[in-house]
Amino acid sequence: MPDQTWGVLLSDSSLARRIENADAAVGVTSAEIHARLHPGSGAVAEQIAGGVAVFVGLDSPLTQSIGTGMRGAVTSADVDRLERFFTSRGAAVHIELCPLADPSLTEELGRRGYRLQEFTNVLVRKIRVIETPPAGSSGINAQICLPADADLWARTVALGFGGELDQSGENVAVLRDLFLQPDTKGVLAWVDGRPAGGGALTVHDGVAAIFGASTVPSFRRLGVQSAVIRALINLAVKAECDIAYTLTRPGSASQRNVERQGFRVAYTRCTMVRSF
Repeated sequence: MPDQTWGVLLSDSSLARRIENADAAVGVTSAEIHARLHPGSGAVAEQIAGGVAVFVGLDSPLTQSIGTGMRGAVTSADVDRLERFFTSRGAAVHIELCPLADPSLTEELGRRGYRLQEFTNVLVRKIRVIETPPAGSSGINAQICLPADADLWARTVALGFGGELDQSGENVAVLRDLFLQPDTKGVLAWVDGRPAGGGALTVHDGVAAIFGASTVPSFRRLGVQSAVIRALINLAVKAECDIAYTLTRPGSASQRNVERQGFRVAYTRCTMVRSF
């Protein structure tokens, strides 16, 4: 059961490993589901260098390596294998680098000329047995989705991301596949009978991964994203999770929204890339 006290959540290697393992598990399941639903896609995941390399398509945001170097030293042969995983499929190498990974990984990437593409904040909070959420905005109804809602959920979330993730068929398909993961629960927020935003939660080893929380542009600044996050936190309570995490761009409106719900930055990932 989750801890009944709020307490202090320390940003250390143990916490980082739990989060990176949970995120890697999401990637593995995504690849498995995508491969089953789209047999010709070549979607696959492979354990490499203490993490997981995931391929779900050349342009998919899920095609990346997660958790690399979180279980000890990384050798040159490990990175060779990691690079082959992506290049053999025609993809650039994308490594989500946790700052608490073994220093050998950073040294090896530096020798090979990797460049920094972007930063991502990893925010985390404890989950209490009894959550007392702040009062929400009236007129916003956040509901748990049914499997039949998968397409509507995916299109709403894609529209909420706007320029970051448009409504192309591939992007919607990736989101729909995430929604269909067996341990995933989706939430849609409605305003005046229209879908205004959404988000989802998946659970791994007591860790709740909150992702996709977004608001359709015409409904922003009404508290939609906050309502979605509160609904997902309540799902984390029911799943008996003890911590939840989410990813945001540093300094973004999404970061401010999740911080209002008790999340705090645990560490900042670097996306390291190399094209061949």
